[in-house]
Amino acid sequence: MDTFANNPFTQHWGECRFSVERPQVWQWRTQAQQQAISTNIPSNEVDWLLSLMSDLSRLDLRLGGMGDRSVQLRLPWEDLKILWQQRVEQRKPLQHLLGFAPWRDFWLRVSPDVLIPRPETELIIDLAQQALNLAGLDSANSHWADLGTGSGAIALGLATTFPKATIHAVDYSEAALAIAQANATAYHLKNRIQFYHGSWLEPLTPLKGQLQGIVSNPPYIPTAVVPSLQPEVTQHEPHLALDGGTDGLASVQHLIAIAPLYLQPRGIWLVELMAGQAPTVADLLAANGHYQTIQIHVDLAGIERFVSATRQESGITEMKDSLSTASARPMPPQHPAS
Repeated sequence: MDTFANNPFTQHWGECRFSVERPQVWQWRTQAQQQAISTNIPSNEVDWLLSLMSDLSRLDLRLGGMGDRSVQLRLPWEDLKILWQQRVEQRKPLQHLLGFAPWRDFWLRVSPDVLIPRPETELIIDLAQQALNLAGLDSANSHWADLGTGSGAIALGLATTFPKATIHAVDYSEAALAIAQANATAYHLKNRIQFYHGSWLEPLTPLKGQLQGIVSNPPYIPTAVVPSLQPEVTQHEPHLALDGGTDGLASVQHLIAIAPLYLQPRGIWLVELMAGQAPTVADLLAANGHYQTIQIHVDLAGIERFVSATRQESGITEMKDSLSTASARPMPPQHPAS
């Protein structure tokens, strides 16, 4: 990704217009990497920060030569060092300190109101495209839902992958929706994505039986595990987006139960999960009786990260009767996701 392109990140931070001598940078870089190692922060974050906020390329940083040329920065040198101290001392994620996170072809605005979109989630957009092709469907004039949109990452990814579809992005957090809308506006996708404040599929009642796809990165961490996560997560990201109940699958089970009422025949159900949960979710989908083509997908690290399925084409009358009870049950609260 070209970090110096005319994107929201560079529009916010501006061009490199401050100067510092290269030896100062190299001395600080060594110290910062040592700080990172001593505090269990990935040391490569130092180079990531420098490559974003200066005219140093990743190759410059790998070669490590001193040279005579001064380093150009997007902010004063002292301010950059303060940013890093906040990273170390307060364990604030760099994405929060910079206000943006890279994801697929986007620079997304983020804050503590939303989960920082993770690299592993990027694959969910490709899986949606693959599932659509496998189901033999055409995305033209279709409707897709991103449930728990958070920063809007998945919604933006779906909008660019399916340029003739309407994307419906839902979140329980008004603060998260504001960020998602800002990201959609930054990439001129506001007219392609409709935003809703509410819980899961509740705001999309008029679209029952019409959704071609439902995609979500729901909370899936078991309640007892949440406190043991990294401080960057537990202290700075929304717990509502993390806590998936006792077994981590409270929201997922709700989506399994209610989604067939909203999906069109052969409509796609696609969800991201925690490592180890995929076989259980595949079994739950099979036991539901309204899904077919159930598949487990691995991420780039080989971890079973996603499960997809399609809605069966038969049994619509029976489905509506059986789901009337499910839709009346209390739903786990929705979350500000990725």
